[in-house]
Amino acid sequence: MKGKTDMMGGLYRICEWIMRFSVINLLWFAFNIPIAYIVLNIFFINEIENMVLFLIPLTILLPVLFFPATTAMFASARDWVMKEENTSIREYWKYYKENYKKSLFGGLILTGIWAIWAVDYYYFSRENIIIMFAFLIMGIILFVFTINFFSVISHYHLKLLAALKNTLIITIGSPVLFFTILISSGIILYMTLNVFPLLFPFFTGSLVAYLSFSAFYRFYLKLTASS
Repeated sequence: MKGKTDMMGGLYRICEWIMRFSVINLLWFAFNIPIAYIVLNIFFINEIENMVLFLIPLTILLPVLFFPATTAMFASARDWVMKEENTSIREYWKYYKENYKKSLFGGLILTGIWAIWAVDYYYFSRENIIIMFAFLIMGIILFVFTINFFSVISHYHLKLLAALKNTLIITIGSPVLFFTILISSGIILYMTLNVFPLLFPFFTGSLVAYLSFSAFYRFYLKLTASS
């Protein structure tokens, strides 16, 4: 009887976590539907002139939609990691509104940096394979920096410039955290985009947020314990 109760309890917890990840991910995906539509169109465009027509609205929408929605998702993941069980739509919306301004301005800065990187990579990578790999490494660092930025602004109550400074220190200061985020996020994105694409609206973002913030929070606890 006890074994059956334990099994039912375990099954309930699994279902609870599936619901937790899927609800938040669906909310995040709903906010980013216009961006998903633009990205899908870009994949089917061959001429660079037509691609620019989609890149301009994409650049505008990323700070306005993607960054605030992703920050709210990371704040929800923070609750899960810190054993606070809030996963409701109301909580997500609260985090969305609380962090919107900071996420918007941070998104403007990071979108600008990503745009400069993309243009430089497109033009200079054709010149030399060494330059191509140099920009590829820069892109990887920028990818981890962006994910760490979401963890920082969802956990600390800092002004934007202080949050960006702390994100840079965390990104380059902990190789273990860097590669944990890079590998875990890379595996999730590869699996959901190439193997199980139908799972993208349900789990991809929330899984990346949960694993990334878990790694960040372990790093944070080590820092506070040693200080």
